[in-house]
Amino acid sequence: MNALTDTFEDGRRAASTQKRPLRMRLAQRGFDGVTLLMLPAVLFVILLFVYPFMYGLFLSFEPKKMATEGIFANYITFFNDPFLFDTIWKTLRLAVPVSILNVALSIPIAMRVRLMRRQRLLTTILVIPITLGTVLIAEGLLNYLGPQGWLNRTLITFHLIDGPIRLVHNYAGVFLSLLISGFPFTFLLTLSYVTGIDPSLEQAASTLGANARARFRYVILPLLAQGLAIAFCLTFVQMFSVFPSAVLLGEPAGSTRVISIAAYVAAFEEYDYSMASAIAMIMGFVQLLIVVLILASRHIFYRGPAGGAKG
Repeated sequence: MNALTDTFEDGRRAASTQKRPLRMRLAQRGFDGVTLLMLPAVLFVILLFVYPFMYGLFLSFEPKKMATEGIFANYITFFNDPFLFDTIWKTLRLAVPVSILNVALSIPIAMRVRLMRRQRLLTTILVIPITLGTVLIAEGLLNYLGPQGWLNRTLITFHLIDGPIRLVHNYAGVFLSLLISGFPFTFLLTLSYVTGIDPSLEQAASTLGANARARFRYVILPLLAQGLAIAFCLTFVQMFSVFPSAVLLGEPAGSTRVISIAAYVAAFEEYDYSMASAIAMIMGFVQLLIVVLILASRHIFYRGPAGGAKG
């Protein structure tokens, strides 16, 4: 009798479940409206990021010399060729100092801007370079800093120099371009972290006799540590991918032959897409390594939560 009752109840539940709308049945299994809205985003990420990455990864293990040197031939060639391997250090020589300087400059400027009345206007002016793009910034620097640019002409006119100063087509030109194009992004991140700190903490420190330097060193800076680490990582990833500035303002075959140029040459001049994919994988690994090291070390300086500095 109990078995018949259980069978009847199961049948009644199944029938009632089938009568429910599809939305209710999906919600019962954990697929609510929010989850369904995420599906297009997940599909977008898979198609535009995951699939290209996996395709490039597998392509990097299909070198032209696979028959003689194996599937790791591209990576062996890269690390054994000083001309290719040095591109890592040349890129780091640009990306790391620019990222550090951008973060260092953004802190005092953000601290000052947050106290000003016309904060929105000043912020808008400071982020204008984002709208220009790296190519327009490079063209502008060629006009201003080139051998016949405004700066050299002005200095020569006032007899301050005898000949034009070389500020482009070298390391300095690329450095300045990256500094100008990367600062607005770093500044916006830093400003969001600075404005997230509770002002009462500074007031309490001031009440206890701490001067401005002490308040910044012992109150603000520790609270900004995690946020600044994230800002540095995002800026570094952007700077490490430098390409237009290194070509237009640097020496593509010399001091500014960055790793992205090596990948471009392999893909579009040598038509070796497998080697280009291997260089891109190495490039991504170096970026990931630096980011992991920075994020792992940020907790050394972290002393407590701040509204905008949570990472």
